[in-house]
Amino acid sequence: YSMEIGTNFSEKAQKDYQLVQRAIKGDQKAYAELMDRYKDAIYYMLLRMVNNPIDAEDLTIEAFGKAFKNLHQYTPNYAFSTWLFKIATNNCIDFIRKRKANLISIDQPDEETDKTPSQNLEAEVPDPEENLINSQKEKLLKDLINKLKPRYRRLIQLRYFDELSYEEIAEELELPLGTVKAQLFRARELLYNILKHTKSSL
Repeated sequence: YSMEIGTNFSEKAQKDYQLVQRAIKGDQKAYAELMDRYKDAIYYMLLRMVNNPIDAEDLTIEAFGKAFKNLHQYTPNYAFSTWLFKIATNNCIDFIRKRKANLISIDQPDEETDKTPSQNLEAEVPDPEENLINSQKEKLLKDLINKLKPRYRRLIQLRYFDELSYEEIAEELELPLGTVKAQLFRARELLYNILKHTKSSL
């Protein structure tokens, strides 16, 4: 990372850039601090877009997940916050588009992309470097998850590691859909608090 940081960067943006550099080197406190700095702003922006607190919370976690997975691709030509908000916005637009397509028909092509929703959902194949970064982050996440109560651990496992939908989780655990959503929201809240506590106690 020999690239020069933008000279017009604010003090906040310069601090972000230092945190990004630390995070790329594997500093978990830097990841936590970046999340801490932008979690609320991202959440409220997404809430305005989807008008649903549970979806907004899910999309916030996803936005950070995508940003952290691709952190090595960030360049300081523009502020980290600009880059992060762009990822969050694009991810949210995809979510809205897929939801709209699914409401119409699972097999009808999307007008804007001319793809069916199933084509939109094709998985990207990560490269070896991404696999390494992901495995390190997955270990941290699993360590944090182990601090949760068993019922929350199971929900997080099914949602984020097995990648099941809310409906599939409800079926798997024989719980009402509303209960699954409420408990996942609580589980994510607890995880975030553990992450904050981990940061402050290190």
